Amino acid sequence: MLRLFCFSLTAFALCTVGQADETQALFDGKSLLGWKAPNMSYWSIKDGAITAIASEENPCKKNQFLVWQGGEIADFVLTLKFRVEGGPKANSGIQVRSSLDDTGHAVGYQVDISQPEAPWLGAVYDEHGRKMLAKRGQKTVIANDGKMTHTDLEGGADKALETYKNREWNDYRIEFKGNRLEVQLNGKTTSIVIDNQESEREMSGILALQLHSGPPMTVQFKDIQLTTLK
Repeated sequence: MLRLFCFSLTAFALCTVGQADETQALFDGKSLLGWKAPNMSYWSIKDGAITAIASEENPCKKNQFLVWQGGEIADFVLTLKFRVEGGPKANSGIQVRSSLDDTGHAVGYQVDISQPEAPWLGAVYDEHGRKMLAKRGQKTVIANDGKMTHTDLEGGADKALETYKNREWNDYRIEFKGNRLEVQLNGKTTSIVIDNQESEREMSGILALQLHSGPPMTVQFKDIQLTTLK
C-alpha cells in the first residue's frame, strides 16, 4: 500500500511538472541569434538591445519585421522593455500570433509602439487585416460577424501614459490566452481585445518586432521573456 501511494505521488508530480508554464529568454543581450529579417541592414545590437534604425543613409520605405525563429506561439505572456527615439511619426510594434505574406510582410495582431503624442502607443492593431482593434484605453469585443463593441477602460487613454518615460526604457506585458489579448504598459492596462470572429482571428502564429516605414527613427528592445501558458 505504501509503495502504491508513493508511486501515485510520483506520477502526480510528473504530471504537474509536464503541465507547468515555461519561461524562456528570447534575446541573449549580445547577438541576433534566433532572429531573422528579410533585410538585416536595419537590425543590429546596440546598448545591449536589439536595435532597429531608419536613417537618411538607409531609409525605411517599407515596414520591416525581425522574426523570432523559435516557432509559433499560442497562449503566452510576453514581457519586454522598449525605447523609441525620433519625431512624432516614429512608429513600431510587436507582432503576435501573426504570419508572413509572400513579400515578408507580417499579417496579424500587432501591439503598437509610438511616441506618446501619437494615438498608437498601447493600442492593438490588425496589420494588413481589420486595422485598429482597440485604441489606447479601450476594451473591444469582436462578435463572430466582425462587429466591434468598444468600451472605455478605467482611467481612459491617458491613465496609462502617466508612467511613460519619453525616450527611456518602458515595459510591455502582453498576455494572449484563448481569444483574449491584454496589453499593459508599465503595469497599467492600455487595451483589451476579446476576439470572437472565427473567420479572422488567429489562435497561434509567429512573433516579430517591427520597424515602421517613415522618417529617421531608432527603436530598441531588450529583456524579452516569453512564458508559454499550458
